[in-house]
Amino acid sequence: MNILFAVAHPDDEALGAGATIRRLVSEGHRVAVATMVGHAEARTNLSPTLSDDQARALAILGVHKTYSADFPNIRMNTVPHLELVQFLESVIADWGAECIFTHHPADTNNDHVMTSYAAQAASRLFQRRDSVPPLKQFSYMEVLSSTEWSLDSSSNRFTPNYFVEIGEEGLEVKLRALEAYTGVMRPYPHPRSREAITGLAAYRGAQGGCRYAEAFEQVFARS
Repeated sequence: MNILFAVAHPDDEALGAGATIRRLVSEGHRVAVATMVGHAEARTNLSPTLSDDQARALAILGVHKTYSADFPNIRMNTVPHLELVQFLESVIADWGAECIFTHHPADTNNDHVMTSYAAQAASRLFQRRDSVPPLKQFSYMEVLSSTEWSLDSSSNRFTPNYFVEIGEEGLEVKLRALEAYTGVMRPYPHPRSREAITGLAAYRGAQGGCRYAEAFEQVFARS
């Protein structure tokens, strides 16, 4: 299956689904990552080698192909929605995406929200283009330091219903991919710390009946 992870920023793919990506690749699936913001200028401790960092991280995860846009960081809400959608539509068509993972629309980070909305709209491309088949699956992922910080009580917050067992080896691969990014990992108790990431994997594993897991909210799936 050709699977697409549509993310706002470099590192979101590893934070949200690094171990799942590695597992999917090991099972023979083909995985692509589309990043909406190539240069995260507003980020604290911005790495001067961010694109190289992401390349190293994606190589660790085994990603087959990458797509990068250059929409403005923390200002994606100033870009016409159509432009965001058309970028992801072009990726879906080129990659032949059959399954999409993206951000939850209630995330605190506005770029995550805009990416999620664009991915939702792009997921209906098959209704507008006969050559593109319908997706088989669409899911939201959780990204520590954004998803769990959602403050909008009027929104439906992330509710996991799909758990991917990753094991200790998968967890270590995820952590190695994150450590490829300069300045992303922080000391505990920051959410982007080894302890917090391991704790979440253990908690999601307990929910899913295994030792370690990554959790997703599956919106739809079809055979």
